[in-house]
Amino acid sequence: MSATEAGSAQVKSAVRTVQLLEFFAGRPGMHTLAGVQEALGYPKSSLYMLLRTLVDLGWVEADATGTRYGIGVRALLVGTSYLDGDEVVAAAKPTLDRLAAQTTETIHLARLDGTDVVYLATRASQHHLRPFSRAGRRLPAHSTSLGKALLATHTDAEVRTLLPARLARVTDNTLTDPEELLEELRLVREQGYAIDREENTLGLRCFGIAVPYRSPARDAISCSVPVARLTPAHEQAVKSALFDARDQLMQAARTL
Repeated sequence: MSATEAGSAQVKSAVRTVQLLEFFAGRPGMHTLAGVQEALGYPKSSLYMLLRTLVDLGWVEADATGTRYGIGVRALLVGTSYLDGDEVVAAAKPTLDRLAAQTTETIHLARLDGTDVVYLATRASQHHLRPFSRAGRRLPAHSTSLGKALLATHTDAEVRTLLPARLARVTDNTLTDPEELLEELRLVREQGYAIDREENTLGLRCFGIAVPYRSPARDAISCSVPVARLTPAHEQAVKSALFDARDQLMQAARTL
């Protein structure tokens, strides 16, 4: 094998390793070798050897029978190190704490990653009725206020390039027509905030604002409120608090 061929094989192996880890990360639970092979299309023999290597290294876990596989604890260590080392997440902590106390609702800081948004930090609501959320959660950008706020900082042409050809329907309220989504993004640019009208979770309305310390923006903050307790006055208070928090985050970002 030539040096060029050897290099190509090493790159191919690295790509397969990353794709395998991303497969497990996006599908919680344990999976059979046949199920993984069907989803990824790798040769079964090489897939088995890759899985066993990752099990030995702690990146993948196997069940007691050794026939089902899932994400390993090493992936958690890498994920937390990303958050621990991110300057924006660290700088945002006081602002997120104040925003959560002021609104009494669930607060998110998220980052655009391809066609999704990924939660970087969350603050739980003080109410019994509240949404479940966690850092590391990945959601389609087009179905969230966070994602729409971030997409709106791009041009229409850029949005068309960023988004997949088919927009997944998360709930009956999700915008799946690209032209309707683009029209809403134009409104987001005008008003400065985005709204998720039960498009990702039924019974939940979310308000999101991009934090444009770079252009286009990559981070945004949001506030999620169950529609059962969302009054016009509370909605206005939430929006006002989000704008103040955005300005505080922008000021914090200037010191990084």
